[in-house]
Amino acid sequence: MVAVEHSITVAVWHMLHDHVPYHELGGSYLTQRDPERTAHRAVFRLNELGYRVTLDPMEAAG
Repeated sequence: MVAVEHSITVAVWHMLHDHVPYHELGGSYLTQRDPERTAHRAVFRLNELGYRVTLDPMEAAG
């Protein structure tokens, strides 16, 4: 609980110090930031549930 309070206090300090409004990063922020880590965690979790997973990357759109 103290760690959450500290995070909130740091965020508020930066908003007040830099005179910027709060900006929500969104639910997919961490996925977009590090997609390989997200994929690894998903595979690990499925393995824990008893599934064998093989990844076959799709071609990039564009």
